[in-house]
Amino acid sequence: MNILIKQIELIERVDRLVRMQATGTPDDFAYKLGISKTKLYRIINVMKQLGAPIEYDHNLQSFVYEKAVGFTVGFFDKERMGGRMSV
Repeated sequence: MNILIKQIELIERVDRLVRMQATGTPDDFAYKLGISKTKLYRIINVMKQLGAPIEYDHNLQSFVYEKAVGFTVGFFDKERMGGRMSV
């Protein structure tokens, strides 16, 4: 289970840096994350499979989202969300 949590945390870090358009080149980005470039591309591919419109912008030298998206994983209090949700 710890592996799953670490993967989710890594995706959250990638998402945060992509939103800030502060990833740098793929080599820089992998270094910032402390992972190999191969692992970086594996994570990006997983994100794409989950629907992330992520691409690399050569002018900005950063990964970016093609359109505004949100990413969240976790549980929330139904009462705080204004009522009941059906399953």
